[in-house]
Amino acid sequence: MSYSPQKSSLGILQPAPAWTAILGFVFCSVLLILVGAGKILNLVFPAGAFVVAVFLYFRAPILYLGFTWWLCFLSPFVRRLADYRSGFTDPSPILLAPFLVVLVTLVTLYQHLPKAHRQGGLPFILCFTSIFFGICLGFVRTSPIAVGIAGLTWLTPVLLSFHLFVNWRDYPSYRQNIQRVFFWGVLVMGVYGVFQYLVAPEWDQFWLNSTEMWTAGKPKSLGIRVWSTMNAYYTFAVFMMAGLLILINQTGVLSISASAVGYLTLLLAKSRTVWLGWFGALLIIFSSLKSKHQIRLIIIVMMITMLLVPLISIDSFSENITSRIETLSSLEDDRSGQTRLGAYDIFFSNPLMALIGIGIGNKEESLVWDSGILAIFSSLGWFGGILYLSGMLKLIFELWQFSRRSRDQFANIASGVSMSILFMIPLASSHAGVHGICLWSFLGMGLAGRKYYQNQRAMQINQSSREIYNQ
Repeated sequence: MSYSPQKSSLGILQPAPAWTAILGFVFCSVLLILVGAGKILNLVFPAGAFVVAVFLYFRAPILYLGFTWWLCFLSPFVRRLADYRSGFTDPSPILLAPFLVVLVTLVTLYQHLPKAHRQGGLPFILCFTSIFFGICLGFVRTSPIAVGIAGLTWLTPVLLSFHLFVNWRDYPSYRQNIQRVFFWGVLVMGVYGVFQYLVAPEWDQFWLNSTEMWTAGKPKSLGIRVWSTMNAYYTFAVFMMAGLLILINQTGVLSISASAVGYLTLLLAKSRTVWLGWFGALLIIFSSLKSKHQIRLIIIVMMITMLLVPLISIDSFSENITSRIETLSSLEDDRSGQTRLGAYDIFFSNPLMALIGIGIGNKEESLVWDSGILAIFSSLGWFGGILYLSGMLKLIFELWQFSRRSRDQFANIASGVSMSILFMIPLASSHAGVHGICLWSFLGMGLAGRKYYQNQRAMQINQSSREIYNQ
């Protein structure tokens, strides 16, 4: 199925009450930024987002999903504007907004958990069990606030995935919503990413100087390692990768142009892990398509390449991009790779930590945070970690089996995105946080599609059986 953003973006904002709530939230946020009330916005933004999310969850569930995605895209940008106007705040409550919005799906868990096993949700139960185990372990070893915040980043991605999975009857509407949101997300984040790289706006410079996160580049034009509207180049790259893979399934000049800008910023993020993940996802998607769709995919990639090559050849972009690409051939001399290997040595040198776990939210977790595998086993221990990974791998395997025989191209893309982010886990913590929302959401969407088409086939078989019987 293809989606044309030019057609779907036109129309009246309906349902009106839901859009009134969203636009009211946006207006209040912009107003507080303009008057320099960033300290007030630190509290109003997450609280307001949660209130709007509760309303949308019950009154406009499709818009609720889109609202969640846009908060993932833009909350860090709002934080930077608020801090620039009112002073740096760390940690910033604004960054909790996406997780608080997803937390509303606890209602879904409460309603469907008793029958989740019968619906094929056992892998989700395994993941929830291991996370709650890690949270309990964290309460024993560290402060409740630290555990609460870290627990949100672990729990909410799985909650959203489960919500999408059990609402499989709405799969076509959710699919269309995600395609539309990611089209505009790629366009907005891509254009701003180019602007950020070329101009280095003052609020981005202020944030970079305040955090001293020099791995994100230098606070000057042509020196930033693009993170666009997000707050880390890796997080931005993961979402941009997912959006660009979705755009493969969309037609039109505007989609091709958005893809070209998106790929340019993906290169400017200089995340080799995500570059390799994108290539792996493309191979997975290509292998699951019919011959005619494979030819179409090749043509689209060629068109994007034709638009992208002239952009990359511009002096402002070429030096930074080519120098990073060249490092792919010399990974043995890579400092970040050596750091990750050192983290594995630290982890396995302490068998007690590996066996029992230090709990979710424990500050010692930061020692191995560059690797998702180590973060899982250090936080949950071997028992909880095996449960968590078993549930995740079972879901991935089910989605992969479905995508191999599915004619739904979005399901194939969801499988490619999920598997590519999963393959990054040994090198980055892709299972939790905002990028965890990306991984688990596409996993949930793919499985919702699987259940939806299974039900469609069962209905067709029953209809055929009744017709034969009536004859």
